[in-house]
Amino acid sequence: MKDKVLKLGLPKGSLQEATFKIFKKAGFNLSLPSERSYFPSIDDPEIECVLLRAQEMSRYVDDGALDCGITGDDWILENKSDVARVTDLTYAKQSLNKVKWVLAVPEVSGIKSIKDLQGKRVATELVNVTNEYFRKNKIKVDVEFSWGATEVKVNSGLVDAIVELTETGRSLKANKLAIIATLCESTTQFIANKQSYKDKWKKEKMQQIALLLKGAIAAEEKVGLKMNVKKSDLKEVLAALPALKRPTVSGLSEDGWCAVETVIDEKIVRILIPRLKSAGAEGIIEYPLNKVIY
Repeated sequence: MKDKVLKLGLPKGSLQEATFKIFKKAGFNLSLPSERSYFPSIDDPEIECVLLRAQEMSRYVDDGALDCGITGDDWILENKSDVARVTDLTYAKQSLNKVKWVLAVPEVSGIKSIKDLQGKRVATELVNVTNEYFRKNKIKVDVEFSWGATEVKVNSGLVDAIVELTETGRSLKANKLAIIATLCESTTQFIANKQSYKDKWKKEKMQQIALLLKGAIAAEEKVGLKMNVKKSDLKEVLAALPALKRPTVSGLSEDGWCAVETVIDEKIVRILIPRLKSAGAEGIIEYPLNKVIY
């Protein structure tokens, strides 16, 4: 039915590549007819997609132009959007990871705390959140909107401080800036219009998408392991195996042998496989995962 369509907003820009990648792992193939297109095709006739800047997403979800979308906590706060948070989509392997907005000043400025900024000028893209932060701390500053290049503005003396997005702080340090406060942390959210989320079909569709996305994210830093083990060595092999729950153990056609299968963190594989081999495991196979559903 034509009315059974979910309008989904996807973030354009820095989050776009990671979003397309995780949707593919979740089972949805997205493609753009051209680099300039804002309307990705998706191999699900019940979903219509549009690309928007993450900064704007929550406004269009809030007013009902979109049923749901992907954006950050920071922009929900900045736009004061009244939306439903369906699920958190943060993961560290790509760019959907946790970030923070920090207050930074030149290292040589002599400014050590937010109190030193009384009456001074601050540049940021996150104007509303910044104004609210200083208001709560009872410090009067002049907050101006910046389209970007805030590091240049503060280092050239155009402003006294900046509120900037960072993951590690390395870029700020490279620009000889010191962080003196953190205003907020932000994670990537799958959000929904509250009225759309009350619709039974749309809610179920969103929850299905969220489940598959979370499963794909959970699989990003995990791998599967299969191996053959003599029953006499089974106890020692199992003792070496961490697992989400318990490894799956099944019998083999050859008497006295069994197959063991488990899911583990990818980062420990290089340490674990030699241990398993020493414990008696044979025919060890490591394989990637698309989804892990808890």
